[in-house]
Amino acid sequence: MKSMVILISGRGSNMQALLKAGLPVAAVISNNPTAEGLAFAREHGIPAHAIDHHAFPDRKTFDNALAEIIDSYQPHLVALAGFMRILSETFVDHYQGRLINIHPSLLPAFPGLDTHTRALQEGVKIHGCTVHFVTSQLDHGPIIIQAAIPVLADDTPATLAARVLTQEHRIYPQAANWFLQGQLTLTENHVETGMACDSQKVLYSPGITS
Repeated sequence: MKSMVILISGRGSNMQALLKAGLPVAAVISNNPTAEGLAFAREHGIPAHAIDHHAFPDRKTFDNALAEIIDSYQPHLVALAGFMRILSETFVDHYQGRLINIHPSLLPAFPGLDTHTRALQEGVKIHGCTVHFVTSQLDHGPIIIQAAIPVLADDTPATLAARVLTQEHRIYPQAANWFLQGQLTLTENHVETGMACDSQKVLYSPGITS
């Protein structure tokens, strides 16, 4: 059976969504020994490991130790779920084509941190989240699936983040399931899912009338 390993740094709400979706999770690993998500994983019978990055002299040494634990489970997929570490190019290359991430913006807009604050500052009308394959270029890998929501006039970074997070919990399990079911085709920078797309469905924000 195909399986996946999830990497977290905190409470792991996207990890919880993946587990609740019934996906075959072999293990959860965190760089933060006090991450709340570790307890959640153990409560659900999932092996959970903490490997403190502060205990290593450099990024490469930590990444090598992390890869050793991951590879002991021989996963088909590695999913970053709020894993707050920039991974080395060697690590990313090792898992090329089977390392995915969820990012709280409609990439390529707003890579990096503070995405909701930046979206509001720029005055965008539509915001959202993206599941993508991880490459050595931060938050710029091939896009698997996105979800978009309208930005409301009274939105704050907190309210916008909460609504985006709801969509993250919907699309991340979908993307992981597509991968594990062999329904994704990655060609250079493009991902095909084989899913039908309604070309007439359009989101307008603010709304317009015909």
